Amino acid sequence: MTSVRGYFHPKTATGTSSLIPSPPWRYSGDLLTVEYRTDPSRVRELLPEPLELADEDPGAVALIWADWQSCSQPGSELLDPVLSQYKEAFAVVRCKYRGQTYSRCVYIWVDKDFAIARGLHQGYPKKLGSLHQTRPHPYGPAPRIEAGARFGATLAAADRRLAQVVVTLREPSETNGFVNGHPMVHHRWLPSVEKGKGLALDELIESGAASFEGGQPWVGDAELELFEAPTEELALLEIREPIAAYYRQVGVVWDGGRLLEAGTSGASAE
Repeated sequence: MTSVRGYFHPKTATGTSSLIPSPPWRYSGDLLTVEYRTDPSRVRELLPEPLELADEDPGAVALIWADWQSCSQPGSELLDPVLSQYKEAFAVVRCKYRGQTYSRCVYIWVDKDFAIARGLHQGYPKKLGSLHQTRPHPYGPAPRIEAGARFGATLAAADRRLAQVVVTLREPSETNGFVNGHPMVHHRWLPSVEKGKGLALDELIESGAASFEGGQPWVGDAELELFEAPTEELALLEIREPIAAYYRQVGVVWDGGRLLEAGTSGASAE
């Protein structure tokens, strides 16, 4: 009997070609977070059943840029950087499920295929994009992590710029914001291969960090702009009121999630 191996496609006799390894997945990254308020109705239309708007500050949004190094448990990818380094930008809102407040990623763009595959597994709606952000450095012209330091970040997809920001750090902070500060609640969806059969996979799942460590957060002010594009809807989460911007270096381990319920989202397969 022929047996094939691998955590994800392509599965082969050895499993070496699998696009992603099995968890746990480990991350080290620089996060630039911009929080603002939008029309709560725009958040509501992105929440499928059985999710509801958060009771407090329902229009709060976090737009986050992250410059990551990631690896499997052995860490060998760190010595072959093309397999570990990637960037992403993602929009997070808050919602409520059975009385508990969760964070939820509603849009996300990454620049590597393995990051997209991990997102499919975790319920993140990942797409390819072009992401760039200023990196701090203790020497030369790059900004230090200090009061007055300025960081820029851009997001583009399908040859269109979707967002850009300049963040000016002000002072150390006790937090890195509040919108992305809860366990994540996501849907895992896959249409049936048979026409008219709806979703073959329809799961509501909870996930979060198996472990976390982080440096000193800094808070500052942001000059954020969003742009319309033919095939993207980020600009519908229009900026009505700025909240704050943050910078932080973090280390995270992800090692699986928890099924909350299945087959209840009412999402269309079209």
